[in-house]
Amino acid sequence: MLIRGAAAATRLSGSTLMSSGARLFPASSAQANLAAAGRVLIHGNAMEGRDAAASRIGGVRRSSAATLAEKEQQKPKEQVAEGAEASGAVAVKRITSYWGVPTSTVMKEDGTEWRWRCFMPWETYQPDLSIDLCKHHAPTTLMDKLAYWTVKLMRVPTDIFFQRRYGCRAMMLETVAAVPGMVGGMLLHCKSLRRFEHSGGWIKVLLDEAENERMHLMTFMEVAKPKWYERALVFAVQGVFFNAYFVGYLISPKFAHRVVGYLEEEAIHSYTEFLKELDKGAIENVPAPAIALDYWRLPQGSTLRDVVMVVRADEAHHRDVNHFASDIHFQGRELREFPAPVGYH
Repeated sequence: MLIRGAAAATRLSGSTLMSSGARLFPASSAQANLAAAGRVLIHGNAMEGRDAAASRIGGVRRSSAATLAEKEQQKPKEQVAEGAEASGAVAVKRITSYWGVPTSTVMKEDGTEWRWRCFMPWETYQPDLSIDLCKHHAPTTLMDKLAYWTVKLMRVPTDIFFQRRYGCRAMMLETVAAVPGMVGGMLLHCKSLRRFEHSGGWIKVLLDEAENERMHLMTFMEVAKPKWYERALVFAVQGVFFNAYFVGYLISPKFAHRVVGYLEEEAIHSYTEFLKELDKGAIENVPAPAIALDYWRLPQGSTLRDVVMVVRADEAHHRDVNHFASDIHFQGRELREFPAPVGYH
């Protein structure tokens, strides 16, 4: 009953409102208000649409501008890296690592950044060019003669293969000459560990010799570009010579050092012939590589001839050190009993 009464009252009020609608809500006013409300609603939606579109476009523009700015910032870094590689310097590459080992920047005395990573400024030096190049150890004992003729036999295939190409010859020579110091230093290192004793500085001397010979190779790599078959020959020669010298040093260190002494004498001879070819003009006296200028502290304007001069002086010093080491063993003593010639250049 209550529901039916409420429904009747609702219908009665609705009919009364419709009958008086003309007076309470004129049609023209209602339509105008509806149109105004529609215009406001459409205007509001349009404004919101423009704002949203502007926000989206602005965001795209801002992101595009940020991307372009990042690219512009990256270009100088790439150009710097390319310039560093072109100048022979090694570009520093950032590495993310858990261990956090810092990368150091080494500076030269004049305040500029050091561009090499294979050697540091405190490892550079000026060789003593006044060293006697004609000194020779005359083979007297059977072991000396065996060492001497071993080196002479090693020279025969080298002369046949390279002939007068002294740039490539020097490159090949250094791949062999850098082996004895490393082998001798490694074996002395192991001996020092086994016997719980000092080496007298000889480990450092021999390892420095190996590093110096390697720097010779890095220098001549800038002058004579090895061909594929020369690289293959290096693999074969180095593999045979390393193992042969390793076994020879284990059996007789005095024989091994004597072999190296004679090998350095042959190196002096080869570089002397190299200089003769340069002086005759048979080989072009090109500017010295940048790595040679810094490693040997050569003046600006130095040439290939200056490089060969300092390399030959290095070989003469290695000759003296190895003949001296062999003499110590021949006298029944050990290397650690005599101070090693550290820094002998």
